[in-house]
Amino acid sequence: MADTVREIERKYEADDDTRLPDLAGIDRVAAVAEAGTEDLDAVYYDTADQRLAAAGITLRRRTGGRDAGWHLKLPVAPGVRDELRAPLSETPPPELTALVRSRVLDGELVAVVRLRTRRTVRVLKDAAGTPLAEVAEDVVHAWPAAGAVDAGTAGAGRPGARWREIEVELVGDGGAGLLDEVGRALTAAGVRPASAASKLARALAETGQSRDGAAPHAAGPDERLVHGSGKAAVKAKGKGKGAGKRGKKGPTAGDVVLRYAREQVRVIIELDPAVRRDLPDAVHRMRVATRRLRSAFRSYTKVLDRAATQPIGVELKWLAAELGVERDREVLTERLREGLAELPGTLRLGPVDARLRIWSERHRAGARDRLLDVLDGPRYLALLKTLHAFLEEPPLRKAAERPAPEVAAGAVLKDYRRLARRTEAALAASAGRERDEALHGARKAAKRTRYAAEAARPALGRPAKKFAKRTKRVQQLLGDHQDSVVARGALRELATQAQRAGEGGFTFGLLYGREEALAADRERALPDVWRKASRRKHRAALRP
Repeated sequence: MADTVREIERKYEADDDTRLPDLAGIDRVAAVAEAGTEDLDAVYYDTADQRLAAAGITLRRRTGGRDAGWHLKLPVAPGVRDELRAPLSETPPPELTALVRSRVLDGELVAVVRLRTRRTVRVLKDAAGTPLAEVAEDVVHAWPAAGAVDAGTAGAGRPGARWREIEVELVGDGGAGLLDEVGRALTAAGVRPASAASKLARALAETGQSRDGAAPHAAGPDERLVHGSGKAAVKAKGKGKGAGKRGKKGPTAGDVVLRYAREQVRVIIELDPAVRRDLPDAVHRMRVATRRLRSAFRSYTKVLDRAATQPIGVELKWLAAELGVERDREVLTERLREGLAELPGTLRLGPVDARLRIWSERHRAGARDRLLDVLDGPRYLALLKTLHAFLEEPPLRKAAERPAPEVAAGAVLKDYRRLARRTEAALAASAGRERDEALHGARKAAKRTRYAAEAARPALGRPAKKFAKRTKRVQQLLGDHQDSVVARGALRELATQAQRAGEGGFTFGLLYGREEALAADRERALPDVWRKASRRKHRAALRP
């Protein structure tokens, strides 16, 4: 994996005759040290329709300076980006292009802008000489990449651009307070906050390359799909009418459902690089988004044509299952590790911690490799393209034009009735495997009902929020039960491996008994939790 640097900075711009102030003495800055001048030459890559720029992502090949190579910058928060670096090569390195696949899809990355920068760096240090931040004063020349060689050369028939930029980047533990102090000193001297979020954004705008003449970071094709696009925003089935139009009493059902769907697609697209980088909780959040989207397809069949969404749902279920291999291992390992930690030393017989670690790593290696193969494979790419196409031409039915509250309430209550049937069946099932399977089915129904209520919140407001919260309690209790079922299976496997190695399986058997007791406790608690969640007044509150 490429090296990663967290970049926390503020950007400013200044006229040529603006003098930068002496920053020594502000906050904890005791001295300002000159760090020299560098000549940087960078070529930025994007698709022809600038999908990366639309998402605030930059990919460049830069020579000169201390960090020559390929740089991919991914937004984290305002003013914060992760910069991933790879060595110089002639073409974009695969370890970086994989991280933008969910944006680029099967588009080609081409050179779009060339920047030549003369950079003068000053280091802000505290009294102990520790660097706190760097202030880079850049004089930037930019041209369209095609044909730009020397300063003043036009590329692709377009003139170049020139500006002066100041970047203030944390390199120590100065924190946001230091950036604020430096910013105030700069603006007092006549320096202005940057008009664009990045050099690339300004270069595209000033060289006349922003798509459709749009402002820097205007929505690209994938962003318009996520946030809604003009031509395709909500076309009612068979009518050709915009279901996105507002009714007299508020949004239509199509508005609400597509807003929810767009949000889940956005999460899937944005989390793709985080999953590839193995960032904390990324797999779980991406898996939840796939489940929420699939659940919306199944809950809101009066709004979305089932014939069109069912094949997408099949692929979302596949992706969730592939993500689940890694996620389920993480959750299960942590559960077993916590169980071992709770046992007194006298009951931890044999190398149980080492046995669990070996078991987990063996499963992790296979799961991680498999997940990366999935994300690099053609089936996942086809799913991403299908999701984009779905949002570009939503398969809305006539009910999408109806007021959102009545349609949303009907969908939530339909799912509730399904949950009620499954819960009652589980409570009546025989103890053992039959009940375990029935409770697992009720858990999935509770999750679907909860997601339907969450999607309905813009239409139904507080009652939907409360309904989702109560349903979540049922889902969590049933989830604890199912986690116990899965944990017992893993503990049997661990005990068997330990016995074969001559280590004994007593401790794992003890944990098995504890999990069995926990499952029984959840079964005893279910009737009361369900009674509280299923009161008629809760359902009545959903009615518009």
